[in-house]
Amino acid sequence: MNEFEKSVQSKRNDFIDAGVGFAVSFGFFATIFIIGMVVQIIGS
Repeated sequence: MNEFEKSVQSKRNDFIDAGVGFAVSFGFFATIFIIGMVVQIIGS
């Protein structure tokens, strides 16, 4: 057995971490999009 397989740092499910990362990045780009739309509506 590998040395790193014996002492695992985190036993959490990777799906949860991937979901949180996706949600955070989606929220960031959605916020940028909303700010751009507000600027476009105010500017027109």
